[in-house]
Amino acid sequence: MKAHFDNSYSRLPANMFAEVTPTPVGNPHLIIRNDALAKDLGITFEDDDTAVFAGNTIPDGAAPLAQLYAGHQFGNWNPQLGDGRAVLLGEVVHDNQRFDIQLKGSGRTPFSRGGDGRAWLGPVLREYLVSEAMHALGVPTTRALAAVSTGEPVVRETVLPGAVLTRVASSHIRVGTFQIYAARGDMDALKALTDYTIARHYPDATGPSDLLNAVIARQARLIAEWMGLGFIHGVMNTDNASIAGETIDYGPCAFMDSYHPERVFSAIDQLGRYAYQNQAQIATWNMAQFATSLIPLMDDRDAAIEEFTIAVNGFNDTFQVERRRVFGRKLGLTVMTDADDALASDLLDLMASDGADFTNVFAKLDDARDQFLDRAAFDAWHTRWTKRRDAEPVNPLIIPRNHNVEAMISAAVAGDFAPFRALLAAVTDPFAPLTDATKGFAKAPTEEEQVTRTFCGT
Repeated sequence: MKAHFDNSYSRLPANMFAEVTPTPVGNPHLIIRNDALAKDLGITFEDDDTAVFAGNTIPDGAAPLAQLYAGHQFGNWNPQLGDGRAVLLGEVVHDNQRFDIQLKGSGRTPFSRGGDGRAWLGPVLREYLVSEAMHALGVPTTRALAAVSTGEPVVRETVLPGAVLTRVASSHIRVGTFQIYAARGDMDALKALTDYTIARHYPDATGPSDLLNAVIARQARLIAEWMGLGFIHGVMNTDNASIAGETIDYGPCAFMDSYHPERVFSAIDQLGRYAYQNQAQIATWNMAQFATSLIPLMDDRDAAIEEFTIAVNGFNDTFQVERRRVFGRKLGLTVMTDADDALASDLLDLMASDGADFTNVFAKLDDARDQFLDRAAFDAWHTRWTKRRDAEPVNPLIIPRNHNVEAMISAAVAGDFAPFRALLAAVTDPFAPLTDATKGFAKAPTEEEQVTRTFCGT
């Protein structure tokens, strides 16, 4: 793999990461590589790239490391986490931008906490497919450059085929990256991380206050985009909150079929902390933790607490502006007003009452009557909407539905990757008119096909 590699993160204080080499695997085979993304990053592929994607060969200029961070997981503080099964090879530098290249599932690191550092095939294909779908849907996200099978088994509840994902991100800096140094009182590392983050992501920021406001703005936009797709992240822990404002770590994520605001899919989210309707509130909470980690850098801490509290409390106002932008686009409203908030919420209430399919209702608003049990109520809403719309609604026809993802994984574990490739092609062209090859992916699941629980990608 030829590219301009560097690793600026490796020049930060040495206690912020651990130098680590990926553990080689016995018999790697390329499943897929993302040629279009590679072209955008200025990467040229070579014959031995499978070895790079597997972690068996380190590309020139790379400086492999595992990043250290902490985090609140389901609201509970974990004082040390870190990359337990991922290795940051470095950064590809292209057009004056840096993009992290990370191997996920590449073996143990000093932060593995007893784990084997490996990934099995299912979560690797899920993240590849869903992250590329999110990109096609216009949502800020990490990307997938390649997936390889390792030829080695991974033991979970059963024996499963191993795999490694090559992930691309603007960076892998998280809220939890800041939290660990603030909690430890390591001002040198915290200051270095803050300066580095500003230089890399927010060059117009002049200090921690500007950085906080910029991150809040990006998080508000991100969550609004999620909500407009019926997407539920599932593990919005602070170690999964990207400072760059990208969707990261696709574990028990899911797209809703039938809509309900309290929908939860994650098998470990027993109390519904990260339910669909809670995501903006949780993002606010995460931003409060980020603000807290920046306060030690401020000269006047009392004044900073007051200023940062105002900034965090303003998250919801910013989110509502972004939500109007998203749902205005979905409803075909050039400008969404206060009155239009009710138009959107009333439709969602009807969908929740009747169990209507989120994606399919928005995809065909002019012909969605059959999605509802109370058709008279929908007709009344439709009359109101028709009077207000002044543009063509923009909505995807296809999203990565849970039952299709699970069927794809089952086929791949059995050695058949054709369903993965077919589903990937469909979800990465989500606005295209349906064809005989794709219309099946647009169908809501039958009662027997419904997937109600998803699991972390371990």
